Amino acid sequence: MQRTIVIRTSGPGLHEFTRDVERVVKESGIAEGLVTLFVQHTSCSLCIQENADPDVRRDLEAFFRRLVPSANDPSMRWIAHTTEGPDDMPAHIKAALTAVSLSIPVAGGRPALGTWQGIYLFEHRHGAHERRVVAHVGG
Repeated sequence: MQRTIVIRTSGPGLHEFTRDVERVVKESGIAEGLVTLFVQHTSCSLCIQENADPDVRRDLEAFFRRLVPSANDPSMRWIAHTTEGPDDMPAHIKAALTAVSLSIPVAGGRPALGTWQGIYLFEHRHGAHERRVVAHVGG
């Protein structure tokens, strides 16, 4: 079974969509198998991360801002692709350093996530966006 999950973001950061994936897996009727997620964009990414302490998300976001600052930052003068704004090329770099697809085992009709794990879209652009994640469940 395959579905597209639409995630609306309001700016950079980790946007959890675990419940959406759980819903797709449940609708599939597959008890044991694999759910594969693929984001159809080049300036955001996917990750599995802790969903209990919001400091984890804040620290990750701060790390990536320091690792790849805006194209306006003097350290980024080398960037040539600037036509879509100072956040665009840094967003592409962040997406290249992270995952655009995830594979998660399905057990007992649910994604086999650990106790503190959540599934996130990692938005790397500053503006609001509508992101599409294709979920494929097989078993």
